[in-house]
Amino acid sequence: MALELMPTLTYGSSLTDEPPRPRWQPFKRGFAGRCPACGEGRIYGKYLKVAESCSSCGEELHHHRADDAPPYFTIVIVGHVIGALLLMSEERWPDAPVWIPLSAGLVLAIGMSLTLLPRVKGALIGWQWALRMHGFGGTPATSKLADAI
Repeated sequence: MALELMPTLTYGSSLTDEPPRPRWQPFKRGFAGRCPACGEGRIYGKYLKVAESCSSCGEELHHHRADDAPPYFTIVIVGHVIGALLLMSEERWPDAPVWIPLSAGLVLAIGMSLTLLPRVKGALIGWQWALRMHGFGGTPATSKLADAI
């Protein structure tokens, strides 16, 4: 008789008995700055300060662990767009002074970063909510794991 100490998990499974949540709808709601649960309430109280809970449905939002991922994804997106635009401008206007595309690229990079950062962070929070990560599930996985042992 084998004693199983840890339950086996497969991809997409969890130790909770709750049904899976949709994935893309909360992602899109978060990108729009709305609550991933209901889509009505605002996810932010300020520019990047996540509200404690949704003003419409009461879903707790303080569980999120976005950390460094939103700036990283924002840098990757903005860097690729600005890099491509700088290369295209060099190809299109090879005799233009260097300061023109660089200053335009800098202004565009700052504008894109400030616009994308809260949207990327909201999308990441929506994704965490959909996957029940970091306390967004009804039953903490750690207590289920302790019960299974």
